Amino acid sequence: MYPALQQEIETFEKRTPKSRTAHQKAMPRLPLGVASNFRIYDPYPIFVAEGSGSRLRDLDGNEYIDFNMCFGALMAGHCHPAVVRAVEERLHTGTMFGMPHALEYELAEEICQRFPVEQVRFGNSGTEVTMHAIRVARGYTGRDRIIKFEGCYHGVHDSVMVSVKPKADKWGDPKAPNKVPSSAGVPALTVENTLVAPFNDLEAVERLFQQYPNQVAAVILEPIPMNVGILMPEDGFLQGLRALCTKYGALYIFDEIKTGAKLSYGGACEYFDVKPDIVCLAKSIGGGFPLAAFAASKKIMDVIAQHKVFHAGTYNTNPLVMAAGIATFRHVLTRDNYKHIQRLSDRLVDGHDRILKDAGLTAYCIGAGANGALMLYPKPLRNYRDWTEIDIDLWKHYWFAMVNRGVLPQAHWWDEQWTIAVVHSDADVDRHLEVFADVAPQLAAAQHERSAAAVT
Repeated sequence: MYPALQQEIETFEKRTPKSRTAHQKAMPRLPLGVASNFRIYDPYPIFVAEGSGSRLRDLDGNEYIDFNMCFGALMAGHCHPAVVRAVEERLHTGTMFGMPHALEYELAEEICQRFPVEQVRFGNSGTEVTMHAIRVARGYTGRDRIIKFEGCYHGVHDSVMVSVKPKADKWGDPKAPNKVPSSAGVPALTVENTLVAPFNDLEAVERLFQQYPNQVAAVILEPIPMNVGILMPEDGFLQGLRALCTKYGALYIFDEIKTGAKLSYGGACEYFDVKPDIVCLAKSIGGGFPLAAFAASKKIMDVIAQHKVFHAGTYNTNPLVMAAGIATFRHVLTRDNYKHIQRLSDRLVDGHDRILKDAGLTAYCIGAGANGALMLYPKPLRNYRDWTEIDIDLWKHYWFAMVNRGVLPQAHWWDEQWTIAVVHSDADVDRHLEVFADVAPQLAAAQHERSAAAVT
């Protein structure tokens, strides 16, 4: 750890002693002291006291402009008035039924009006709906194998816990990556049914179809992978996958957990003008509540209606969550708000680019709808293996330096990105850029020193 990074971490520790105490208290009862592995980092995570609008406050009273927004699940921002009002009203009419109610149709109709689908089923998380989408694809096609892309994340069920963040010694051929389980407890036979291809390589995908004829049920991908910062598909890649799935009789699954609400009014389907067979949605469609959905044509969803594929869940369509979802679609995810977010995104990305140039920092900034990221690379990524070249200590320096100055630029982890919420203002973006302008020269100096040391 180089001195400037060490200094920022020491500053972080001085500012957040109550977070350290809260983490130590939680350790005996929670593995790693947290409720999700993504929330742990050294020396300890920030513990939050409250959030409102575009701001968070930690246990020590430090305030942050929040561009993390719960890993991108809060394009509505914290406690959006329309969402809070809708949930408060439902609190007095019943919190759970486990029976049908009218809000189910209302939210399904909102989704079908935006995405190229005819029927919807609901769940509570991205993991759930990608799992069910794959099961539907297998049931519909009568095939077992799926194709996913190296480095991409689709939740934590076994079929997709393969080659999420494989180590270099496990990679194998760049054109034909190895299938690497991402956790102990994933059965070897499950891994065998998950084929792995490099992103942005249509030839590699077609070779898998040819190697396993009539065995591939589906191709699943994020249209813009956001487990490696932001990785844009090359021109024609998504359209080429559509053609390959049609050619070989597989279903095409868009995992729009991150892009579905935050890329555009109609998600990646609209943004790239591509029609997948199944769309998976979660995160920002719930306005801060645990809401997810998978949707497809009636023909495909009939495998559920015909009792061929089973889908159920006691908490599905919880009325509080459905009220939050309807309010989010009608009052947050509006075309006017997408224009507002795009304007702020352009300002934030352009501002970063100017600062990078002035500071002499080798990096680039990229935006995609509400999402964006500082990418500490000399040129745009093409695939997962490009992403692994990041200087992790330099990224930590960036994150802790921004946080110490009151801007939470994204979730802690160098594979994440920021989210611009509808509640963010020009002043929030100005402050973000002001802080980054202060931090960037320090990053550039550290980058140059480390590069020189590596050469010698």
